[in-house]
Amino acid sequence: MDHEDQKCHSQDQDKLIEEQDKDSSSASLPMLTDRSGQDNTGERPMPNQTDIVKALDVVERDSVAIAESFTSLFASLRLALSEVTSRSTDHMQCFNDAAGRLQESVLDAATKGNRYINSSLRLNEAMKGMESLATQLKILRRNVDALDSGVNKLVRLP
Repeated sequence: MDHEDQKCHSQDQDKLIEEQDKDSSSASLPMLTDRSGQDNTGERPMPNQTDIVKALDVVERDSVAIAESFTSLFASLRLALSEVTSRSTDHMQCFNDAAGRLQESVLDAATKGNRYINSSLRLNEAMKGMESLATQLKILRRNVDALDSGVNKLVRLP
């Protein structure tokens, strides 16, 4: 090859490299497309392998972020449920204690009420015997009053 042929061959290689650079730079930029997926020229662009890999990387990163978000959400829900369950258990234990104390108080009040009723019944029985005693006391009082008035009449005699 002579000098002029080498020059021409070198220029052809430079043009080829520039075209490859243009192709690779335009491939990394998104193509403007209309709603039907067609670009402005009416041809559908063919994605190259690097674009597909980049898109897959983005999808993978987004998927990992979503998975981490769900993991965090479920951990938060698990913690909240645990706290609610723990509080409910505490409240149930407190309610159980209060119900036990109330039951003890009711039993104590019932026992004291039964004692009061029994005492009232005994008093009532004792009072039945008192009626005859009260009648006897009334008769005795009348007799004492009659005796007193008889003594007063005798003492006042002129």
